[in-house]
Amino acid sequence: MTTGGRVTVHDLARAAGVSLATVDRVLNGRPGVRQGTIDKVEAAIAEIGFRRDLTASMLARARDIGIAVIVPEATNQFFGKLAEAVETIGHQMRAERLRLDLTRIRAMDTRALVAALDVVASDHSDCAVIVAIDKPEVHAAVARAAGRGIRVITLVSDLPGSARQAFVGIDNRAAGRTAASLMGRFLPQGGMVGLVAGSLELIDHAERVEGFREVAEAEFPAIAIAGPIEGQDEFTLTYERTLELLTHHPDLSGLYNAGAGNAGMLMALNEKGLAGKVRVIGHELTGPTRAGLESGAVDLVLDQSPEDEIRAVCAAARRLVLGPDAAPPAAPIEIKVFLRDNLR
Repeated sequence: MTTGGRVTVHDLARAAGVSLATVDRVLNGRPGVRQGTIDKVEAAIAEIGFRRDLTASMLARARDIGIAVIVPEATNQFFGKLAEAVETIGHQMRAERLRLDLTRIRAMDTRALVAALDVVASDHSDCAVIVAIDKPEVHAAVARAAGRGIRVITLVSDLPGSARQAFVGIDNRAAGRTAASLMGRFLPQGGMVGLVAGSLELIDHAERVEGFREVAEAEFPAIAIAGPIEGQDEFTLTYERTLELLTHHPDLSGLYNAGAGNAGMLMALNEKGLAGKVRVIGHELTGPTRAGLESGAVDLVLDQSPEDEIRAVCAAARRLVLGPDAAPPAAPIEIKVFLRDNLR
């Protein structure tokens, strides 16, 4: 324990009973340190009140903080907005010595995601950001990345139980619960509500569906649920499967799309002459959902800000690379609610 004045790395090394080199590796998140040693250093940090000089830490680094961001590429307009946010925020962050490198891969493609993550190298990138697919192959790729010293951050869709070190995104179960709470009020007499998802292998879609079921079953027993159908967030497949759903359930009163593919879903509603007659709740304020709100085909959209999420990714990367004092504690990403009346 120090007796006064500024606590230094020398004090920290003595308190933890390790070398200065080990302290440096732990503070900078470098590989090659046993977890027990990391725990000793972190316990000493808390005990002696060590605070890092973040400016000095950045100056001591031979390179900027590198963040490899892997974003799906498909007809999902939200991911297009997310990629644009990576480019925009990345340009702003260069002055703060953060570098964002964007890679686009095919949506819902486990092999493409694994391949993109496997080539992220620790001598170029400190962190990798992925929209996770809950498959054993992805869990294994995340573990391999962590073994190379890469801190993996999941974005939008989480991967609980994996070696990822942070998640950035909305509370997806809360989003599904919100959708059910509002749908129940839209349908006071009850009725059949169809559920649409991109894929239940995406944790965000699965959690939204679970949250919707929880509230619908507990608070709105007059609502029956059909589905979910899975459209892989693609226009054509979502259109075809929504058509099948509407054919099998001609008395459908509502639709909740927990994923993307909204344009395909809306085309199916139009084809059946049900646009504006079936209550519709979707996610992400994109071209199709905005047009749907304006026309009355969509009643409500739950939205999340790609810009806020990429800023949160940058803050998470700072904390993971430089320590918990490198950025303010993570704040929840807001779930925004849009109706036709409050469109910007």
